[in-house]
Amino acid sequence: MTGRDAGSRSGGELLVAQLEAYGVKRVFMVPGESFLPCIDALHSRRETIETVVCRQEGGAAYMAEAHGKLSGQPGICFVSRGPGAANAAIGVHTAREDSTPMILFIGQVGGDTADRQCFQEVDYRAMYAPLAKWAAQIERADRIPEYLARAWSIATAARPGPVVLALPEGHAGPGHRSSACRVALPAARKAGRAGPATAARNDRSGRAPAAVAGRAPLVGGRARGRARLRLAFRPAGGDGVAALELFDNDHPNFVGQVSASMPAHQKRAVMESDLVIALGTRLCEPTTINYEWLASPQPRQTLVHIHPDANEIGRVCAPDLGIVSTMDGFAEAAVELAPGLGWHPRRPGAQAAPSPPALPPTPGPLDLNAAARHVAATLPERACVTVGAGNYALYAHRHIAFKGLGSQLAPAVGAMGYGLPAAISAKLHDRDSTVICFAGDGCFQMTMQEFATAVQYRLGIVVLVFNNGLFGTIRMHQERAYPGRALGTALVNPDFALLARSYGAFGATVTRTEDFAPAYDAALAHAKEHAMPALLDLRYDADIILPDRTLSQMRQTGAAA
Repeated sequence: MTGRDAGSRSGGELLVAQLEAYGVKRVFMVPGESFLPCIDALHSRRETIETVVCRQEGGAAYMAEAHGKLSGQPGICFVSRGPGAANAAIGVHTAREDSTPMILFIGQVGGDTADRQCFQEVDYRAMYAPLAKWAAQIERADRIPEYLARAWSIATAARPGPVVLALPEGHAGPGHRSSACRVALPAARKAGRAGPATAARNDRSGRAPAAVAGRAPLVGGRARGRARLRLAFRPAGGDGVAALELFDNDHPNFVGQVSASMPAHQKRAVMESDLVIALGTRLCEPTTINYEWLASPQPRQTLVHIHPDANEIGRVCAPDLGIVSTMDGFAEAAVELAPGLGWHPRRPGAQAAPSPPALPPTPGPLDLNAAARHVAATLPERACVTVGAGNYALYAHRHIAFKGLGSQLAPAVGAMGYGLPAAISAKLHDRDSTVICFAGDGCFQMTMQEFATAVQYRLGIVVLVFNNGLFGTIRMHQERAYPGRALGTALVNPDFALLARSYGAFGATVTRTEDFAPAYDAALAHAKEHAMPALLDLRYDADIILPDRTLSQMRQTGAAA
C-alpha cells in the first residue's frame, strides 16, 4: 500500500494515518500534553482506530504487549515523556524477553529546549538502548512515515521485539507534507528441503525425541501456516512445549511446559531425551532447565534448532543442525517431504506421555487444586487464561489444558502485574471469548488500577485473586535458603471483593471449597450478562505455597540442609 500524497497536515496526523494504513485497529495510551497532536489525530479516526485509555503507563504497555502476542502485529502504545516513559519500561522489557512485536511512542521535549535538562527531558535512545530492538527520535515530521516503516519492520523481523520512537513536541504540529509508506512485511524465510529432511531423519533415529515449540516465529498471525505446522510436525516420541498454548495439551504426545518449575514426572520424561528439536524458541534458563537439560555450550543430545533469527542459533547451545526459518516457512517445507521422511504419530511401542500424579487437596478449608479443576472443567473452547508472575500461576498451568495460540497469556520474563492488563487486552481482542485472570494478591496490586479500565470499556473478564497475604514466591525462596528468617514478604491487603464492588463490578469472597464453584459460576454469568468484570477474593492460609507443598515443609527441608 503506497498511500496518496498526504497534503499539509500535522506530524500527529501523518503518524496516525500511517498506523491506519498498516491496519492498526487499537492503541493503548495514558494521555500526555507532549503528544496532543497525536491524540487529536486519533480523535479524527476514532471510527477506525480504538483508543484504550489506561490508568498507568505500565498497564498500557502490558496491554500493548499482550495485543502483540495475540495478533502477531505490533502492539501500539502512547505515553508521555519522563515519568510516563519510565513507567512503560516494564512492558518494553517484557516484549523484549518474550519476543513480542510492539511499538512505544513517547512524547519528547521540543528541539528549542533540548539538552537543557528541560522539564521531564530524558534521552530515550540511551534509556531504552538495552531494552528495545531499536530506539530512535524523530527529528523531522516529514520523516515520520519513514521512521514508522522502519520501526514496523524491525519489530516484526527475525526475532520480534519492541521499538521505541520519541516524538519531539514541535515536530508533531501542523504544516507538514509527506506520503504514507507501504506496509513493511517481514522477509519470508523458508527452510530448504534438506533442512526438514535431515531433521526428520534425526527424529526417526532418536530413541527418545523431544520437541520444544516457541512463540517467536508466529508473527503475523497467519492461521494457515499454523495449521501446516500442526500437520507437518507430529513428533514420534514425547513433546516438551516451552509455551503451553502452542500445542494442544490434550494431545497424547504432550509432556508439559519446559521450565525449572515443571513437575518431577514431566522433568524425568524430558531429561531422558536423546534428540531435541527446538522450534522457534530461544535456548535460555527456562527452556534448558537452567542448562541442566541442554548444557551450554555443547548439549549431550542431538540438537536441531530452527529459528527465524540466525543470531539465536548457536548463541547459547551449539546445534548439530541449525535452520534459519520462520515457523510458517519451516512448516511449508516440511509438508513437502516424501511420506517416508515426514514426522509420524507416536511410533509403535513408544511409551505414552507420563500421566501426572494426582495432586492432593491443599490444606485448609479452601482447596485451591479443586478450585482450579473446576475452572478447567468448565472452561469453553473459546477462552483465554492470563497470569502474571508467582506460585499461584501453577494452579492454572497444572490443571488447565490449553488448546492453541491465544488460549493463554503469560510473561516469560516473570513480570508481576501482567495478568490483569493482559486479560483486558484479550477481551478487547475477542469480546465474545471467555477471559479468566489468575492473579496473586501481590501481583494484582501491581496493576489493580486497570480494573477501572475493564469497567470503563465494559469488559466481562473474571479475576481470581489468590490471597494468602504474601509475596509467596520470595517467601518460598527465603524459607529454602534462610529458614525461619523471613522479612519483607508479608502483605496487608484490602478487601478485594469490596474494591471490585466499589467500581460497580461483581465481587465476592471465597474461603471454603464448597463455595467456590457457585461463586465462580455466578461471577462468570454476571460478566457475560452485564459485560462487566467480576472478581473473586480467594482467601487461604499463608502456609499454602505450591499445589503440592507447604511453607512448613520447605522450612523443615531448609533447616535440615
